[in-house]
Amino acid sequence: MYTIQIIDRIRFVAPLLAVLLAFPICASADEAAKVSMVSEAATETRPAHGGESHSQTFAIVNGRHIPTQEYESAFASLVRQKFYHGQLPEKEIVAAREEVKNRLVQRIVLLEEANRRGLVANGAQIDETIAGYEARYASSAAWRENRERLLPGLRQQLEEQSLVSQLEVNVRAVSDPSDDEVKRFYDEKPELFTEPEKLHLSAILLAVDPSSPATAWEATRAEAQAIYKRLMAGADFSETARLHSSAYAESGGDMGYLHRGMLPEAMQGRIDAYALGQINEPIETLQGMAIVRLDERLAARKRDFADVAPRARDLLIRERQDQAWKGLIDKLVAKADVSFLHGVSAAAGDGGKK
Repeated sequence: MYTIQIIDRIRFVAPLLAVLLAFPICASADEAAKVSMVSEAATETRPAHGGESHSQTFAIVNGRHIPTQEYESAFASLVRQKFYHGQLPEKEIVAAREEVKNRLVQRIVLLEEANRRGLVANGAQIDETIAGYEARYASSAAWRENRERLLPGLRQQLEEQSLVSQLEVNVRAVSDPSDDEVKRFYDEKPELFTEPEKLHLSAILLAVDPSSPATAWEATRAEAQAIYKRLMAGADFSETARLHSSAYAESGGDMGYLHRGMLPEAMQGRIDAYALGQINEPIETLQGMAIVRLDERLAARKRDFADVAPRARDLLIRERQDQAWKGLIDKLVAKADVSFLHGVSAAAGDGGKK
């Protein structure tokens, strides 16, 4: 995924844009007030040099200061995007803060690299994007009130996104692999071209609503046992499925072929022990009671190279693109002079240095 898409999704590089996007989802006056407060904070002028205290500065990357407010806004945006109602599980707080911290550092070193390469922001595209926001929020009182203060910061963030996006496009422009390289990739990564095991199953399902009382489940278990006994006595499976099954009745219980991994793990474990053609004891599922028969088992099979050559080429190109992009980021971060002055995670334990 291109960096501009990643940035837009978690909003860590654009607290002002996050504020704008928050306007239409405000569900109450209280939420609107919070947006207004964030707008005020987000539009404060970013210091150009290190005159602020450690509590105001989160980190310094190659001499460029990251305000603590920017870090906290980015973290809040990440929480809103990744967790329902913005509730972040306690166990994931440290990992989420580390993610934001790393991406803030990456943004700065990538912008520096884009400038070093002489890349220029796409002004026409930025103007079009801003015009879209103007139209989208034309009826928003919060937008009209804060527009003049928000626009400069919004334009700056869009320019930075444009630069990083162009840089990524350039870095990902890898050469097309040769036929021999594609074949070698196919041979070295068999798991990418192997069809998983397939199971042909038939089933009789006696559905029970999960919220049904215990008495309903007990009655269904008894019915399933009675049907199982009739099957073991010679009753036709397909006909019995047409009469009693809540699913696949029209096909006589035939579920077709299912890839390994499509079934719940507990059920898969049971079916793995089934013999072909055997009618098995009823088992309890989330949907009710099921009587399952394993009709056929097709082993996992690696597809022939001729059948998957185009896909193999695409996967190899994508792998090389990802390696090129990640390699550049890792190199730039490794060379960067980074000091964390505030909010360093307990896991870092490095006295504030990267």
